[in-house]
Amino acid sequence: MLFLKFILAMLPILWLIVALSGLKMAGHKVCVIAFLLSMVLAVAGWKLSVLNTATAAAEGILNALWPICLVIIAALFTYNLTLRTGAMEQIKKMLAGVSRDKRVLALIIGWGFGNFMEGMAGFGTAVAIPASMLVGIGLDPISSVLACLVVNSTPTAFGSVGVPTATLAAVSGTDPLALSGSVAVIQCLLTLLSPFLMVFICGRGWKAFKGMLPVTVIASVSFVVPWFITAHVLGPELPDIVGSICSMACMLAAIRVFPPKPDPEYLLSGAGAGKGALTVGEGVRAWSSFILIFLLLTLTSTLVPPVHNAIAGVKTSVSVYAGEGAGTLTFSWVNTPGVMIFLSAVIGGLIQGASFGTMLSVFGATMKQYWKTILTICSVLATAKVMGYSGMISDIAKFLVAATGQFYPLFAPLIGALGAFVTGSGTSTNVLFGGLQSETALALGLSPTWLAAANVMGAGIGKMVCPQGIAIGAGAIGAVGSESKILGSVMGYFLLYVVLAGVICYAGSLLGL
Repeated sequence: MLFLKFILAMLPILWLIVALSGLKMAGHKVCVIAFLLSMVLAVAGWKLSVLNTATAAAEGILNALWPICLVIIAALFTYNLTLRTGAMEQIKKMLAGVSRDKRVLALIIGWGFGNFMEGMAGFGTAVAIPASMLVGIGLDPISSVLACLVVNSTPTAFGSVGVPTATLAAVSGTDPLALSGSVAVIQCLLTLLSPFLMVFICGRGWKAFKGMLPVTVIASVSFVVPWFITAHVLGPELPDIVGSICSMACMLAAIRVFPPKPDPEYLLSGAGAGKGALTVGEGVRAWSSFILIFLLLTLTSTLVPPVHNAIAGVKTSVSVYAGEGAGTLTFSWVNTPGVMIFLSAVIGGLIQGASFGTMLSVFGATMKQYWKTILTICSVLATAKVMGYSGMISDIAKFLVAATGQFYPLFAPLIGALGAFVTGSGTSTNVLFGGLQSETALALGLSPTWLAAANVMGAGIGKMVCPQGIAIGAGAIGAVGSESKILGSVMGYFLLYVVLAGVICYAGSLLGL
């Protein structure tokens, strides 16, 4: 009976994989069908009432619109506005002044700045903004989004100022500081590996490391060491932020000491190739939107309690699901990343000389261009809520636990990855499976903290292939409809990370970690 439930519950997930990777269907169509299939299964197979199914779906759609789609549209609006005002051309010139090598810029923007965005905001910003910037300076669009999806798998645990790991600690009943340390240990190898994959992907193969090894090693170590120490000493809130700032500073120093030998294949072309003799004022004006994003997200985060506490109460909390065990949706109307990014874009646009009419035009064009992305994300979140409330996700996890026995640690990260594939969220995955992982650990005589850490590691890995994340990436590079191609490209890296994560988790459990 449990096996039959497992097979039925897997149908929406199998459909997503087959339709995107095999049938090459458009992402928004695939996800709408998966949503409808999950509703039919919930009502017919899991006996969830029609009302409860409908309200579960409504909760997912509302959760998708605010804050997730809000953040994505805000990030894309910011990028499109910098294109309209010409600020992106100025940014290209400034970056060319730092380095004309695309591999170096990929590390600085995709690895350093991307990890910073994940640490501060999360919700897709670490893919949407860096990927769009990389395309803006001339990198291949598919390679740019592929690289951002891969490297964003490791900072997820400490993203959004530590929310996923802090939530996991509460759900699994583990100590936040101890859990934070375990997360750093279990993810250390994959985090060290990530910037090398950034260079490999953006440089299209092993040849990209010619002359780049010193800078890449420094980019990796200068992030991981402060990230690791911060996780053990301070907890889950600051590792990504501290690590990314240290890494960007060290990379800027490294390219002065170990400049890669110029290679025509990797040099910026067009407007980005010229040495930009910009004044400080011109540089600040060009970067104003991104500078304001950094400042506003910092000021409104828990790092600045007076400001954060003053606006945190401007919110509405509602229960949408009509059945038992309903969750609470909280709409933060001011203190949410999307609002801060929009505000930054508007102020930055004014600084760059854009009129309100121009901004409205850019916003309208952005909405028209990315409505399929919004539909995709709403469908995925609705599917996730229906599968969660009906018990489908729980039955998948129970079967995997029963089938693997003492070898369960090998598959613990896979369960986290499966949760992220469905929900697209590290935090939601921890809510779904955090308790299951810790309870299973106790039943098997293993460390609940270690298996909880495996769950959040798997959640980050699963975000590589989740339809929501891929839709964000496709939208960021202006290639809506390329979701199947992106999924096919990222699948190999996903499998590599899942296997490594399983081996690391199993080895750690044998060592008593």
